[in-house]
Amino acid sequence: MEKQTIIPSIWFDNNAEEAFLYYQSIFPNSSIKKSSPIVVEANLSGVNFIGINGGNMFQPNSSISFMVLCETQEEIEHIWKNLQRNGKVLMSLDEYPWSKCYGWIIDRYHVSWQLYLGKLNDVNQQKIVPTLMFCGPQQGKCEDALNYYEAIFPNFKQEGILKYDENFRPNQIQHSQFVANNFTMMAMDSGVDQDFTFTEGISLTITCKNQEEIDFYWNHFTKNGEESRCGWCKDAFGVSWQIVPENIGQLLQNPKAQEALMKMNKIIISDLI
Repeated sequence: MEKQTIIPSIWFDNNAEEAFLYYQSIFPNSSIKKSSPIVVEANLSGVNFIGINGGNMFQPNSSISFMVLCETQEEIEHIWKNLQRNGKVLMSLDEYPWSKCYGWIIDRYHVSWQLYLGKLNDVNQQKIVPTLMFCGPQQGKCEDALNYYEAIFPNFKQEGILKYDENFRPNQIQHSQFVANNFTMMAMDSGVDQDFTFTEGISLTITCKNQEEIDFYWNHFTKNGEESRCGWCKDAFGVSWQIVPENIGQLLQNPKAQEALMKMNKIIISDLI
């Protein structure tokens, strides 16, 4: 996979390092790259993640889950067994029409995982794939969102759309896969009515090369979305994004930069130097 510039970011109740140590013990070829009191950076099976020690203000939910592609029965059962400890099963690990072995579970940290027995070739060799579920007030908007993201991301490729039966949820998407800036993602409309939707509990961080790139994404997402502090914003569908310079960690080593960041909505790199 090329350099990952879209990074899933999970909001934890001040236990991000504990959570990533837990995930490191479950997912092969995983490690913690950096750890601070505020942010933990980890790599899980080749995919970069950020953990935010944000307290109990927000919590992950299943509107954004992580699809884990397993190529053997032994592997999927191992991961399932470990995630199940103090977790909650949404769909039991079993055979379904779309997979000989599949299950959906929420772990002890409220993070939602879908486990799928298949081939890594089908997901561009990316073992863990963030999956957006349009539900609650966003139910039925998946196709509009895919068109929206295609119009924003300079590098976008649609890799397939499967719609629900017309007698069940007409014109809604059961499953889709796309690549944005060389990062594979999935999206769907919920097959069951839900009472939740996207929150800051799981956001997507875009690391930008320069101010021009920050301005580009910020302006597109906030046009019909919502601005927040410190580079956070919501797009037109309520998905949370963090638009940050790629060297944000280095910049924030300066206490004056930290103070300046707290006063910003969109990040202005020159004001952090």
